[in-house]
Amino acid sequence: MVSAIIPARNEEASIARAVESVAAQPEVGEVIVVNDQSSDQTGAILGELAARIPKLKVLEVATLPAGWVGKNYAASLGAAVATGDWLLFTDADTYHLSGAMRRALADAAGHDAVLVSYSPEQEMETFWERALIPFVYGRLAARFSFARVNDPRRPDAAANGQFLLLLRDVYQAVGGHAAVAGTILEDVALARRVKQQGWGIYFTAPIGVVRTRMYRSFGAMWQGWTKNLYPLVGGDVKSLSLEYVEVFPFLEAGVSLGALSFFGGLKGSLLLPMLGLLAGLFLYMHLRYAVTLYRNLYPLSHIQYYLPGACLYGAALIASWWKNTRGVVAWKGRTYAVRTP
Repeated sequence: MVSAIIPARNEEASIARAVESVAAQPEVGEVIVVNDQSSDQTGAILGELAARIPKLKVLEVATLPAGWVGKNYAASLGAAVATGDWLLFTDADTYHLSGAMRRALADAAGHDAVLVSYSPEQEMETFWERALIPFVYGRLAARFSFARVNDPRRPDAAANGQFLLLLRDVYQAVGGHAAVAGTILEDVALARRVKQQGWGIYFTAPIGVVRTRMYRSFGAMWQGWTKNLYPLVGGDVKSLSLEYVEVFPFLEAGVSLGALSFFGGLKGSLLLPMLGLLAGLFLYMHLRYAVTLYRNLYPLSHIQYYLPGACLYGAALIASWWKNTRGVVAWKGRTYAVRTP
């Protein structure tokens, strides 16, 4: 019924767990891993897995055609040989718990959807992961409302490429990955094409279904988010500015306070109340972050990472703006031309 497709480039740390977990799903008839010119032990690990998992097929990318993002090309190669009625595009860093595919197919039937996507639970082991990842996903949850995305009357569309289940006939009808060949955010682009053509999509963040550890080093995390954040928040300076106003209101208040003090417009008798107001605003932002953590099912103890998370997020936004507006982003040893509105 389902063909699982996993693009893999230098994924020796996680590929075995991903393949074994998806192959254990009874609804998955074949697992197609596309080894995208890996230079580490990914190929050797896949050879060992193929020897003991009959449903595993391994393809090799010979060359990357011009105009393609590596992941998109690998996914397209896997889809071209898939035989299932449904195509599951999933990442090599993703772990599928027992019953995950049964749940996804039930969601497709229950919500009249041809595309089902899950935002996985995050496995975070370092300070940097705990600081930045919940902060980013809290902002994305505010921007990409599940209710709006799942409402067929609204144009909002989104998906997460770590778990994207798509009816094969619809995948072909919207042009597949060839239609988004050079797009960095291929998951969102595919979801938009599906919804624009009138089909239903269902996007959510379930518990106990799928997990991921996205980045195993600060460098990889920084490179990953700085290629994505600017287009995710809108891809233009106006959207970037509004995001800063929303996320850092205490900074605007602090700048205003400093300017008034510098130019002598703030009398000494008002300075203490204004500082109190600024401290109150800072406390409010912490409380608001606690609500965000609660709504997105992160431990409330992560509130201790609010300030470093906010600082990292702000810096990553600027870095992402810089990279995307300069026309080139780097990912996994390759550079890609990008176009922003």
